[in-house]
Amino acid sequence: MNIWIVNHYAIPPSMGGLVRHYYFSKYLQKKGHTVKIFTSSKIHNTDINMIKDKSLYREEMEDGVEYTFVRSRDYKGNGLDRIINMMDLPFKTWKTMKLFYKKQKPDVIYTSSPDLFVAYFALLFGRKHKIPVVVEVRDLWPKSVVEYNKLSEYNPIILILYQLEKWIYKKADKLIFTMEGWKNYFTERGLLSEIDLKKVNYINNGVDIEEFERNKKTFKYLDLDLDDKSKFKFVYMGSIRLANNLQSLIEAAKVIKEKGIANLQILVFGDGTEKEALEQESKRCGLNIVFKGKVEKKYIPYILSKSDVNLVNVKSTNIKNYGCSWNKLFEYMASGKPVLSNVYMQYDLISRFNIGIAKEFQSAEEYAKVMIEFSNLDTNIYAEMCNNAKAVAQKFDYKYLTEKIEHVLYSAVSN
Repeated sequence: MNIWIVNHYAIPPSMGGLVRHYYFSKYLQKKGHTVKIFTSSKIHNTDINMIKDKSLYREEMEDGVEYTFVRSRDYKGNGLDRIINMMDLPFKTWKTMKLFYKKQKPDVIYTSSPDLFVAYFALLFGRKHKIPVVVEVRDLWPKSVVEYNKLSEYNPIILILYQLEKWIYKKADKLIFTMEGWKNYFTERGLLSEIDLKKVNYINNGVDIEEFERNKKTFKYLDLDLDDKSKFKFVYMGSIRLANNLQSLIEAAKVIKEKGIANLQILVFGDGTEKEALEQESKRCGLNIVFKGKVEKKYIPYILSKSDVNLVNVKSTNIKNYGCSWNKLFEYMASGKPVLSNVYMQYDLISRFNIGIAKEFQSAEEYAKVMIEFSNLDTNIYAEMCNNAKAVAQKFDYKYLTEKIEHVLYSAVSN
């Protein structure tokens, strides 16, 4: 098949990327398919823009995968410039796809949200040119916007976005959700009777285990705190933003300090809008929590493998009713270390497969208590969680998930 992947945020791994479609492209190519990724030239959460001139697009081979970067506006944060970026990019993507269509028609378009606008335009393009379109939902927009920004469901803009979302779901040839509880969402939104459920698929995020193991051995991250065997180490890896609610981790660290427990250490790897303030508070209070900053993706396997427990920390919202699709969770599993999450999700993988503890803590004291209990866990119970994590990672290996994606794409084409 000649496959076009259209995703606003398909960032190459070397740029700290959101790598789901990189891995699918990599393994689809190994299966003999031709894959082209259309994405924004502005690399999300960085200062990089791949196009500095007035060119409409730029083709690059990045990490062995063919990317077509479409010129898009620079922005920082979630202000007006990002909104303009989201509104402008679909038009430029349409123009770019039109040029490539004249050279060779794709067999299928595989587009991915968040960003309903790019998905909408990709779907329109497919319908106009009689190309089947698979729409993937990695984040429930506008539901996530409502939950994280405390907006009303009846806000006029939100109501319009809900209508756009429904139209996309109805018109897509196939649907893929990364969250297992998509049917709960359809029930809540009254969509069960309006959408053909036979075209809906669940394919979560995953990890490339072969690459993970290779990077763990090849790229050592030298750090005194990671190598300190006298400390029981909790490692958090990822964004440091309001949605990650790392203030709750700070509060738990304060309780641990008050109890005089010195052998627990929390290491935070990542960056974001909340990092500076949280780091200053941690230093001011003398907490045993160290902010290490952002690291290259290739070092993540080694860092996670040196932890004792890996942390998921997020703000609790109603999104938890539909299941989780955190990229980091699958890397955590591959590291073979237990996972501690401050939120219990429906369809929770951590609890289902006994790879750690997922619990919504009612207080900093409760959060700290569980962390302390983890450090004193029976060695056999700890070893069982480690083994379970490794085993479950195999179920979410991108080699295996690509088989599922290929089946969905073939099904869309055959229909």
